[in-house]
Amino acid sequence: MSLQKYIWIFVICVTTTSCDFFNKTTSDQDVVARVNESYLYKSDIKKIFDNTEFSIDSATVANSYINDWATNQLLLDGALLNVSKEEQEKFEKLVQDYRTDLYIKLYKDRLIQQRLDSIVSDQEAQQFYDENKQNFRLNEELIKLRYIHLGPDYNDSKPVEKLFIAFEQEDKIVLDSIRLQFKNYFLNDSTWVKRSVVQEGIQPINATNADKLLKKTNFLQLRDSLGLYLIAVKETLSRNEIAPLTYIRPTIDQIIRNKRKLTLTKQLEKEIKDDAIKNNKFEIYN
Repeated sequence: MSLQKYIWIFVICVTTTSCDFFNKTTSDQDVVARVNESYLYKSDIKKIFDNTEFSIDSATVANSYINDWATNQLLLDGALLNVSKEEQEKFEKLVQDYRTDLYIKLYKDRLIQQRLDSIVSDQEAQQFYDENKQNFRLNEELIKLRYIHLGPDYNDSKPVEKLFIAFEQEDKIVLDSIRLQFKNYFLNDSTWVKRSVVQEGIQPINATNADKLLKKTNFLQLRDSLGLYLIAVKETLSRNEIAPLTYIRPTIDQIIRNKRKLTLTKQLEKEIKDDAIKNNKFEIYN
């Protein structure tokens, strides 16, 4: 059954109790429900079906919408009857201010989006980092490492160990080509990661032994019931040390973009006001 037929079913249901009301004018035929002096129309219900698919029956969706609308309208009418004129005026002012703020924000965001340069160069990021590095201290340990987890049934780990320890460019290529044989691995030892993430990801390492195990070393072997872990810690940073640029680069980029946005916002506001004064759209009377 089409949406149009469902809506007409609701119209017929309501007109059963008040046929004369709906037969007054042609436009009244579009009314689906009434609460006091407020009306719900077929076009209002149709909007909820536009560009949306429902897995339940359309009549059920429409009926639910009508009842929700009626409940909200009854509550609103009750509020207007029981809220003082002074409170209503205060709320209307808040609503108007919120509406104004929404339009202004939308307009300003679109203007800024058209003119804002979102690309932060390496040079700009480096300069900002050098000038503010004391503000970028770590609140947790970082580590650079690589590791491979071989399953307990892995036959011969010696060739993998040899490649893992040497880790020259050719070794990296070979390890990458056989990575599907590993239960888990992380071979990008030029990237800083949180030590807490490493502790969670490598089973034999925990908060108790992390200080001892996760220190700079060429090679570390750990074994448990889940297999063999090959670990090489390349570098570590402790809490309160200055964070490396590579680690906080996303944060710096966002700070710089926010500063640009603030500057551009003030510039746009000044341009709009100056243009209004120039074109006699804004003037102050003494």
